[in-house]
Amino acid sequence: MKKEIILDNVVIEAVAAEGKAVAHVDGIALFVQFAVPGDVVRVKVTKKKKNYMEGFILEMITPSKDRLEPFCKYFSVCGGCKWQPLPYPMQLEAKRQQVEDQLVRIGHLEVPEIRPTVASDKTIYYRNKLEFTFSERRWLYPGENPEEIAPADRLGLGFHVGRFFDKVLDVRECFLQDSPSNEIRNFIRQFAIDNSLSFFNIREHVGFLRNMIVRTTQKGEVMLIIVFFNDDAEARTSLLDAVAARFPQIVSLYYVINGKANDSITDQECILYKGEEAIYETMENLRFKIGPKSFYQTNTAQAYKLYGVAREFAALTGNEVVYDLYTGTGTIAQFISSRASKVIGIEYVPEAIEDAEANARANGIGNCEFFAGDMKDVLKPDFIAAHGRPDVIILDPPRAGIHPDVAKVILDAAPQRMVYVSCNPASQARDLAILCNSGNDDGPHYRITAVQPVDMFPHTHHVENVVALEKC
Repeated sequence: MKKEIILDNVVIEAVAAEGKAVAHVDGIALFVQFAVPGDVVRVKVTKKKKNYMEGFILEMITPSKDRLEPFCKYFSVCGGCKWQPLPYPMQLEAKRQQVEDQLVRIGHLEVPEIRPTVASDKTIYYRNKLEFTFSERRWLYPGENPEEIAPADRLGLGFHVGRFFDKVLDVRECFLQDSPSNEIRNFIRQFAIDNSLSFFNIREHVGFLRNMIVRTTQKGEVMLIIVFFNDDAEARTSLLDAVAARFPQIVSLYYVINGKANDSITDQECILYKGEEAIYETMENLRFKIGPKSFYQTNTAQAYKLYGVAREFAALTGNEVVYDLYTGTGTIAQFISSRASKVIGIEYVPEAIEDAEANARANGIGNCEFFAGDMKDVLKPDFIAAHGRPDVIILDPPRAGIHPDVAKVILDAAPQRMVYVSCNPASQARDLAILCNSGNDDGPHYRITAVQPVDMFPHTHHVENVVALEKC
């Protein structure tokens, strides 16, 4: 049995990666969750390696002068919004520092001074989409005895607890999505209990109610998608009718029957039960259709700032051919289209391209073309010859970044400028190293001219980063 390690009077020094904070004990880095620089704490070590340790706070000896009281009662259990005790200006600086660490210290890239992180105007109620899970057996707090809890109080509707696929935290009030998200969720929970509608058992794969997704717009439109594990027409209809009658803000009501082993509905049919087939979001003079499976940035107001940075870095004059790679539903492509000669959007998911084309038609945009397929297969010399060599390439790939083959294709296209938008500065740093050092292989050589972090997710360690590159 390993000896328990308890460390007293640990002084937290700085914010670290992945939402943790760091201290040093006898020259060894100690990473601690939910700590704030300046805290003096007692720590229980959960992992000890040669060069670092990890642990959690057993006792707060002296709180930092900067520490704030968490505003959410589920703090530290839910797993989200880990930076609630950290003042927002410190969060922004920590995100800027995170970008600098990834690009300079780890990526060994030459960068200009990194701009201060663009703040989000809203630090709560900023998400336009949330997914909740029904659970027959909710997460129990220390001291709760399942034998003493009434069956109805054993049910949960909320978020998965970190590291436990089968544990769902029952959430009555979440500060991530504006009204009526909480009201809808709580109404459905109570209706299900009152009418004996069973909650899903994730381990045994039994139960009726599985998931629910709430999407909202800045104008107050709501789309609700309820996912059932199996179909009971009478029970399903009673629930959907009750929700529609209680919440007139729900302009689009869908349901899904998902009997698969996993929760994803991307390969499932979304059936419109009542209302409109989509909700709509606006950005400047553009209107974007959002269906039940559509991708749209989850912080709408901040997405506008993010796209504004991308447009600024593209430095368009109206004469450029722009390739928007990983275009998704074409939001960036259409956002910049008025300042370009032509925009070519490429995306792997065919359904996203269908949304992009529909949005472009609805917005009266005639200089955008969209293509579906694997980037390295689509972006070939004959494709470039047919559609024009790009003057500017904009990249907004998934968290994993771009494949080396895609990097080679981009370098072969040799645009004058590139704009790389990333939700993962680590993979971005790796890709930028390839793009910036390509001149060593007799290819075009690029230099980084600007770096702008953008805070899309306040109270979390996640950061979006935009980098501008110029061909030397």
